[in-house]
Amino acid sequence: MKKTLDLKKSVYELIQEYPEVVQILSSVGFSEVENKVAQHTVAKVMTIPQGAAIKHIALGHVIRAFRKAGFAIEGREEVGFAGPEVAKNREERKAELKKMLLQLHDGIPLEQVRQAFIRSFSHVEAAEIMAAEQELIQEGTPIEEVQKLCDLHSALFHDAAGQRVQNPEEVEQMLRNAYEETGHPLRTFKRENDVLRQAIVAVKEDLEKGTDAGDSLGKMSDLAIHYAKKGDLLYPLLAQKYGVTGPSKVMWTVDDEIRRDVRLLQRREFHEEIWREEVKTLVQRAEEMIYKEEHILFPICVRTFTQADWVQIYKDGEEYDPAFSLPAEVWAAATAGKAAVLPEGWEDGKIVMPGGSFTVRQLTAVLNTMPVEITFVDEEDVNRFFNEGPKVFKRPMAAIGRDVYSCHPPKIEAMVRMIISEFKAGRRDKVERWAERKGKPLFVTYFAVRDRDGKYLGTLETVQDMQFAKDHFAGRS
Repeated sequence: MKKTLDLKKSVYELIQEYPEVVQILSSVGFSEVENKVAQHTVAKVMTIPQGAAIKHIALGHVIRAFRKAGFAIEGREEVGFAGPEVAKNREERKAELKKMLLQLHDGIPLEQVRQAFIRSFSHVEAAEIMAAEQELIQEGTPIEEVQKLCDLHSALFHDAAGQRVQNPEEVEQMLRNAYEETGHPLRTFKRENDVLRQAIVAVKEDLEKGTDAGDSLGKMSDLAIHYAKKGDLLYPLLAQKYGVTGPSKVMWTVDDEIRRDVRLLQRREFHEEIWREEVKTLVQRAEEMIYKEEHILFPICVRTFTQADWVQIYKDGEEYDPAFSLPAEVWAAATAGKAAVLPEGWEDGKIVMPGGSFTVRQLTAVLNTMPVEITFVDEEDVNRFFNEGPKVFKRPMAAIGRDVYSCHPPKIEAMVRMIISEFKAGRRDKVERWAERKGKPLFVTYFAVRDRDGKYLGTLETVQDMQFAKDHFAGRS
């Protein structure tokens, strides 16, 4: 019987049709597909091309694996499959980038290589530079050597008018100033990295001694907070406000993978040899991420963000737990300004609805009193409202007025897009899912918001802590 892989179908549909799809996808880098929960959640709203884009896996590579397994391929035109010539050109660009990086390593003058880079690659995103450096590291080039190449990144820095800006020395001085300014968000990120470095050293020492590295690995777990702040506060701002998409395209996905692996390896009861090898790989990736932050991400941020941006990042950052038990520092520059002045009488404005009326003050208090986290996204896919108060899923106020997709890591973005498109098309009115954070069960629901005539007005997301229900029913058993 002929086997046909339709690229327009969801991964879930393909698995139901051909169970071997799981093994084939896993072999080319989609390890998550082996998880039964993922098969019945994300896989239902994601196609193979969407997943390949999120994980930065060449679609042609995936298709070749399926052809080798005897599948015929359908739906290539509909998903915009890139032909072999396009893939070849991309590979040639990447090879040229690596060549230039190696020229720096071999002693070719920096300015000579930089000028050649600007002439040839002024249109290339930071993501491709980062991919080239990642390959060098994976091929065995020591991180210390790759660090010598970071001056090339100065050719990527643009101001709002698209002009080339400070030389590497000036950017380095801006970084030093931020690191030395008590309470500055970049200083906080740097302090967290310094503690994480110490934790990585402790894990490496345990591995070298042959002792159990479980306890030292546990001291790395707060990198999840560090990565969450990057994902919520830095990546979306760079991408949405300034058009710098490289970090969110490349680093965000790796952050999620490292965070996941720390959690999974900590849960292993028996620390056998294969566990130790996996831990060794994990700490290397975490170490590489520190390098990427301090030599790529932070320089881009310090050159790009305004003082107002940093103040908002500081204020939103106060909502997060302290990472690695570091005491919070007060940033004088953020606390010196006056609080935002609201229009006089704002609390007493009347909102009249078919079921009655509220003052704005009453409605605000009602929404903040409800035991759920509320997010409303309008029909233009823009974040319009978050209720106030502590949240499991952080909602920085800087995200108000920003498109909803920028607030989600790449591995989740495709699912969010699919849900909203289904709501807009009228094919669904609600999507429910269970999640877990810090051992607590959470119930997340997405609702299509429509007026009386059925016109789509936006999407409402609610997040409810269900620990009370778990405790209640556990007590009755």
